[in-house]
Amino acid sequence: MHFASHSLTFPAMQPKSPSIQECPVGRAVETVGEWWSILILRDALQGSTRFDEFERNLGIAPNILSRRLAHLSNTGMFVRRRYQQRPPRYEYVLTDKARDFFPVIAALLAWGNKHLAPKGESILLANRDDRRPFDPVLVDAADKQPITLANAVVIAGPRASRLMRQRLTSLKAMNPAVAPAGD
Repeated sequence: MHFASHSLTFPAMQPKSPSIQECPVGRAVETVGEWWSILILRDALQGSTRFDEFERNLGIAPNILSRRLAHLSNTGMFVRRRYQQRPPRYEYVLTDKARDFFPVIAALLAWGNKHLAPKGESILLANRDDRRPFDPVLVDAADKQPITLANAVVIAGPRASRLMRQRLTSLKAMNPAVAPAGD
């Protein structure tokens, strides 16, 4: 069994250190970090809503799909809505929280195309109007400049605990010498 699947299937086995619980990355991974969840969200963002669609498109076992859909619904990524009375059938409708996950999918697609497609891309993200392929980059909303390892640093937010503040000030990434030049 894949470790990530195992850890999210049995929540009691998940790491619960304060630095993971307080960290937004840790909380995000707890919500969508299992690879089936990310693929389900990918397909939902492309229009899939029904159990049989996810099962067919992903080739996922029904028991795993049921657990992943329940987890994504419980964490607010989907709203489960009945579309048929007999037998009862449900569709899984994306929430705003799930729609906000789209840039993560776009970044994974771009990273995968750059580093994991040695013979060329099989899927591109393109402009809906003119089909021009996008080249996704993460930019700062204020100045529209790319956010890179060379120009970014993690700092404590207003709600950071004392332990988180200590952890962040001790990180090697706080040292500008860690970031490669020209990134």
